[in-house]
Amino acid sequence: MRWTLQPKPSQEDVQKLATKLQVDLSIASLLLQRSIDTYDKAKSFFRPSLEELHDPFLMRDMDKAVTRILLAIEQGENILVFGDYDVDGTTSVALVSSYLKTITPQVATYIPDRYAEGYGVSYAGIDYAADNDITLIIALDCGVKAIDKVAYAKEKGVDFIICDHHRPGDQLPAAVAILDPKREDCHYPYDELCGCGVGFKLISGIALSRKQNLQELHPYLDLVATAIGADIVPITGENRILAYYGLQVINEAPRPGFEAIIKQVKKQTLTITDVVFIIAPRINAAGRMKHGNHAVTLLTETDYDAACQYAIEIEQYNTDRKEADKQITEEALAQIKAYKEEDKKTTVVYQEDWHKGVIGIVASRLTETYYRPTLVFTKSGDKLAASARSVKGFDVYNALHACDEFIEQFGGHKYAAGLTLREEDYPKFKARFEEVVSQTCDERLLVPEIRIDTEINLDQITPKFYRILKQFAPFGPGNMRPTFMTKNLVDTGYGKKVGAEETHLKVTVAQHGKESRIGGIGFNLGDKHELITNQKPFMAAYSLDENEWNNEVSLQLRLKDIK
Repeated sequence: MRWTLQPKPSQEDVQKLATKLQVDLSIASLLLQRSIDTYDKAKSFFRPSLEELHDPFLMRDMDKAVTRILLAIEQGENILVFGDYDVDGTTSVALVSSYLKTITPQVATYIPDRYAEGYGVSYAGIDYAADNDITLIIALDCGVKAIDKVAYAKEKGVDFIICDHHRPGDQLPAAVAILDPKREDCHYPYDELCGCGVGFKLISGIALSRKQNLQELHPYLDLVATAIGADIVPITGENRILAYYGLQVINEAPRPGFEAIIKQVKKQTLTITDVVFIIAPRINAAGRMKHGNHAVTLLTETDYDAACQYAIEIEQYNTDRKEADKQITEEALAQIKAYKEEDKKTTVVYQEDWHKGVIGIVASRLTETYYRPTLVFTKSGDKLAASARSVKGFDVYNALHACDEFIEQFGGHKYAAGLTLREEDYPKFKARFEEVVSQTCDERLLVPEIRIDTEINLDQITPKFYRILKQFAPFGPGNMRPTFMTKNLVDTGYGKKVGAEETHLKVTVAQHGKESRIGGIGFNLGDKHELITNQKPFMAAYSLDENEWNNEVSLQLRLKDIK
């Protein structure tokens, strides 16, 4: 692990802010690192307000999109809400379709089949619209690169409104409206919305045009918060406000579909991390193992008993997904070892019978193991399809762009992308990708980094300190859970390896010469046990959380690494 200590704000600025806010110096330092340097910014951070959301009409083409949708409603047109099969896509479709159904009954939904149609807008979806007298498609979380498909729809008399958050290409589709804050000619104040976030801005625009109170849209924020967490977009600006209130909805008044999932996993209060690891995988499992329609059905169901039945089905898909993921990961790791691929700067593996629905998860697992930009390929029809994942700081989207002579189609983000290519181009692509990464990736990025916010002493960890830290949530990119470093620690004699295979490390530590003691757990740090034996001093990088044992709650260190 590579430890990187974040730059310290000036002592004068820290003192000034601490006095203004009446907080500990360490808290003031953490806030300054997050560019929170005034009372008003701190107020917005700790008490996010829906009043601070931007006017949706600041987004390019919002007026055109709203006008066309209201015209469709007025004229009694059939509308198709189309979205991708992942969490961001299915939550977007659930959000926009359920809102539109409060105004008009003439709304249908469409999720492309991952295997038959692939990612994004599909010809089959357009044919479905034309065959069913649908004259307007609203595409969510996809479409900004669908130039040929939008043209094809136009020939069939079907209009398109695109709501996307992916980077557009050099040319835009000939749609009625393209809502995408990443458009170069769009000057919307916040460009990190997820697809469901753009969908929420669209229904906000429609609601405002219909003189609705935006409070009426509050119940839809559980979907937006789930998409924000699952799509790993920054939890800053508008995303922070939407996630904050969306979590409130999930915990206080969840829609029947979420309530049914939460009941199955028996979890009390969900954080954004729980949404990412509990709700999102289950919604994703439908599109991975069966069909994304199942997720939309669960998320739009208004009857709790029916939602429970759908949740049971989705739980089974998730179990199947876990089994497939485990098996493919083992096969991929064996392949890497057999061909000594671990010596390269990239991890690229292929097997034609791997389940297309789980290769993204496998790519993430391999990235965790070898910490390299990773691609996992499988056969998809007469082509090869891959999921790409990257390491922190390296833009895999740009790397793929540099290999585009061998790629048929690709899209995505800095850290996650998807692509297809012809089987005969696989060896050339693999060599070229290795070459591009070797030339452009800084060696240091291939060593996992722990970014440490600040150094503290154990006696600074008090219930009040932790109470304020908890209010930094929701955590995520752009506002990660604070990581601390403490030096001169010694184990008080209770340190041991724990877990079925002794892979984890449990400790109770004190700081040399001080009385404060605190417990700690380090997952997958069992092999570091030797460092803490015989009162040897060590330093630790950790975050703070609560440990509940025998109905007693105590603070503990969640160890990330020790040296």
